[in-house]
Amino acid sequence: MSDAPRPLALVTGASRGLGATVARFLAADGWDLVVTARGADALADLVRSFAGSGAAVHAIPGDVAEPSHRAELRRTVERAGRLDLLVNNASDLGPAPRPLLVDYPLDALEAVYRTNVVAPIALVQTLLPMLARSKGLVVNISSDAAVGGYPGWGGYGASKAALDLATRTLAAELQPQGVSAVSVDPGDLRTAMHQAAFPGEDISDRPPPEVTLPFWAWLVHQPHEAISGARFRAQADRWELRA
Repeated sequence: MSDAPRPLALVTGASRGLGATVARFLAADGWDLVVTARGADALADLVRSFAGSGAAVHAIPGDVAEPSHRAELRRTVERAGRLDLLVNNASDLGPAPRPLLVDYPLDALEAVYRTNVVAPIALVQTLLPMLARSKGLVVNISSDAAVGGYPGWGGYGASKAALDLATRTLAAELQPQGVSAVSVDPGDLRTAMHQAAFPGEDISDRPPPEVTLPFWAWLVHQPHEAISGARFRAQADRWELRA
């Protein structure tokens, strides 16, 4: 048995859907975890599902859009002593039904950007010393709405497009410190957020989040410098390293 310390991942929006799927995969793959989400009860259920995995799990309920919560996450990571992977999965879909961009309430648009763009950047800023020490990887969860220009998806899609650009910029800026960054479009999934985007519609034809597991198994074992700056589609037939 190896005496090497287990790597540590912080996963936001981890209580359900894609976030919970990624967290469970990492626990089974030998990672310790810091998990956070706004729903404390759902987060507690997630932690109970890790029983027997051997993972040390720190559950910190809260909203990543709040500076005080991000500070609490930083203190938790500092006590753990390392951070190898940051998965910025927490997202705000915005109002439902989805308004056209020309009608979008600006206070709601600002809230979407606070969660989908500002919070991931802020977490990188506050956790950078730990990420740099471990030569860690930042994974920002994007969407096909970032490139689609779909009517009704303008607020959410624009925030994810901004996150994609921020990811590429972080990859370039943090390369000297050994920190890598990628964005991931998970594709359409059968999740509560996706259902909220289509109220009253049947989304049972969408695959569950577990369809992305082969991608995560591939991604976390790639050399970080070879993937940094890339944008991946988790449901693609194959994934390639940067040339």
